[in-house]
Amino acid sequence: MAGDSPAHESGARPHVTYGSYLALDELLSLQRPRSAEGGTEHPDELLFIVVHQTSELWFKVILHEIAGLESAMRAADAGLALWRATRVNSLTRIVSDQLSSLDTLPPQRFLQFRAYLGASSGAQSAQFRTIEQRSADLEGAFLGLVAANATTVEALYTGPGPGTLFFVAEALLAYDQQFARWRFQHVQLVERIIGPMTQGTGGSLGASHLMRTVGQRFFPALWDARTRLYRGGSAG
Repeated sequence: MAGDSPAHESGARPHVTYGSYLALDELLSLQRPRSAEGGTEHPDELLFIVVHQTSELWFKVILHEIAGLESAMRAADAGLALWRATRVNSLTRIVSDQLSSLDTLPPQRFLQFRAYLGASSGAQSAQFRTIEQRSADLEGAFLGLVAANATTVEALYTGPGPGTLFFVAEALLAYDQQFARWRFQHVQLVERIIGPMTQGTGGSLGASHLMRTVGQRFFPALWDARTRLYRGGSAG
C-alpha cells in the first residue's frame, strides 16, 4: 500500500524542522573565538565575531537585492525598481544599526583579544567591495530608466508633480546617504575602540583611511541636479 512506502519512494518531502531548514547546527558551530586557543575564551570575542558574520550574511542579501534593483531599472520597470530600492535601504540600515552593539566593547577589552585577529581586517571583505562596485553601476541603470521615460533628472524635480520616477530617485539618494552614514558610523566605531591614529589589523591606516571614503557618492547626477536647480540652471 502507498501508506507503507518510505517517504522517498512515495514522493513525500522529508520532514523539515526549524533547525534543519535553517541549518542551525552548522550555523551555530561557525563562531570559533580564537582566544580559546590561549586556554580561556575572551567573553567579548563572540559578540565581535557574530556582528561581522551577520554583516556578511546581510551583505549577501544586499547584493541579491541590488542585482534585482539594477535589473528592474534596465527593464524600465519603475514600480519594481522603487520596491527594490526601498528594500535595499532597509537592509543597509540593519547592517549599520547592528554596529552600535560594538559600542559596548571597551578599548581595553578589545585589546585583550585583538592579537588573535592576526592580519584580518574588515577591509578584506570581498562582498563589501562588491557592494561598492555594484552600487556605482546603479547610476547608469537609473539614467537609462529616466531616458526610457523620455524625461531628464532635472525634470523629475521641476515637473508638474512627483511621480514614480521621482520616488525612485529619492530612494536612490537615500541609499547614497545611508551608505555614507554607514561608513561614518564605522569610522566612529573604530575611533572609539582603537583611537583615530592606531593602525588597523590589516595594515591600513585605521580610522583615517576609513574617513577618506565617507564622501564617496554613487549618484552624482542626483546631487548635481540639486546644484543646478538652485543655480537657476535649465531643467532640460
